[in-house]
Amino acid sequence: MKQGAQGSTGTGTERAADRDARSVRVPPQTRASDMARARAEAGSGARTEGGSGARGEHTHSEVPIPRPVVQRASVRGQILDALRTALLAGELRPGEVYSAPALGDQFGVSATPVREAMQQLALEGAVEVVPNRGFRVVERGARELAELAEVRALIEVPVVLRLARSVPVERWAELRPVAEATVRAASSGCRATYAEADRAFHRAVLLLSGNEQLVQISEDLHRRSQWPLVGGSVARGRADLIADAAEHTALLDALIARDLDVVRALVGGHFAGG
Repeated sequence: MKQGAQGSTGTGTERAADRDARSVRVPPQTRASDMARARAEAGSGARTEGGSGARGEHTHSEVPIPRPVVQRASVRGQILDALRTALLAGELRPGEVYSAPALGDQFGVSATPVREAMQQLALEGAVEVVPNRGFRVVERGARELAELAEVRALIEVPVVLRLARSVPVERWAELRPVAEATVRAASSGCRATYAEADRAFHRAVLLLSGNEQLVQISEDLHRRSQWPLVGGSVARGRADLIADAAEHTALLDALIARDLDVVRALVGGHFAGG
């Protein structure tokens, strides 16, 4: 994992972020993307502050990214979700440097919540700090993806096999809507939409273990395995997403039938296939 971003924010900037959060409106996207479809406006007369004038950061290869309507409740959280979506959709490209003030201008907020969200992404290993410039999207290769899959398998496979022997059938049946949600998400062909549904299914299964630490660690590994690779050489298409989602429903069927041999084969193959 790359070293986390560091920085400090003054109270003046924080007040600006709070004012931004009350009700802001973002401009429309300039290029077609599933992630950039029309967003509802948060109200008229919204104003933005503290955009592009922050010290020590310069833009580089900035591109429009999906922008949500930002509400007061959690500006940082909403910006973090939007940046994660932008990463999965390829809007933020591996190797490129992005500054918090420039991204703040695009979101219609000050640089503070953007910088805080980027610092969280740095802790997760998705970006790295570039002093006096901003944040660079980490360039990841196929080897790192394979290593993440191996670690996930070491953690999740034994847990699922143990749960297959102990969890009542009716509890597995309750997960049917979650598995079916992954199929619908895969059919959309949107990587970001499927990534969220995929994590939700795995999280629902592991929650049956009652081990919160296990769930948190597994979800962190899962999220990191979803970041795009440099060059997008192995980007998953709609057919790949549909095949992956089909494994979820097949696994659930085997768990309900208590067919441990099929469960073992499906769980092992699920991670081997990435």
